[in-house]
Amino acid sequence: MKKFLKFVLISILILAAAVAGINIYMINFSRQYIYKDISTMPGKYVAIIPGAAVYKNSVSHVVRDRVEGAINIFKKGKTQKYLVSGDHGTIEYDEVNKIKNFMTQIYNVDENLIFLDHAGFSTYETMYRARDVFCVENAVIVSQPFHLARAVYIGRKLGLDIIGYEAPELVSYRKELTGWWNLRECMARVKAFFEVLFKAKPKYLGEKIPITGDASITWD
Repeated sequence: MKKFLKFVLISILILAAAVAGINIYMINFSRQYIYKDISTMPGKYVAIIPGAAVYKNSVSHVVRDRVEGAINIFKKGKTQKYLVSGDHGTIEYDEVNKIKNFMTQIYNVDENLIFLDHAGFSTYETMYRARDVFCVENAVIVSQPFHLARAVYIGRKLGLDIIGYEAPELVSYRKELTGWWNLRECMARVKAFFEVLFKAKPKYLGEKIPITGDASITWD
């Protein structure tokens, strides 16, 4: 029993060290590509807005902050197109059209600038499809600080010229919520590390829809 408990303890310590090591590596790798100040940020062609929770008549604060961040960098001349990527796996749940409608109706964004990726079920799939479906070569991904290290890491390991912009919080999130996000993100980074390592394929790919072309092809 003592040998078994010792084995379990050593295994837990090794696992914890591996998780910590991957997280430290990914955060350090991405740090130099993440910006808080728009004025110091290099221009890229596309602003990628990753999906998050939406509701029947509204979007979440997470989505709203990402949208506002993307619009702000566009207005500063840092980007030229938007790629909204999220979960539209069922008729009942549709992140991308909700976000597009929010952008056009609340912020008067020209819909012809908004491309929709209906199969961005994860950050990895968002970045993979940005490259292989939408022919994106360089982009700014706009998201919350806890998420950006993983997003930038995936994008750059997939060969994209990706930087991150930290979306300012219009209303501060609760500490319990951000604590949970950070804990969950620790494991998400480990998953992303192995997805990149083993060159995982997204659930869907499909025909190419160049981001330089007609955005309306992506609407439904």
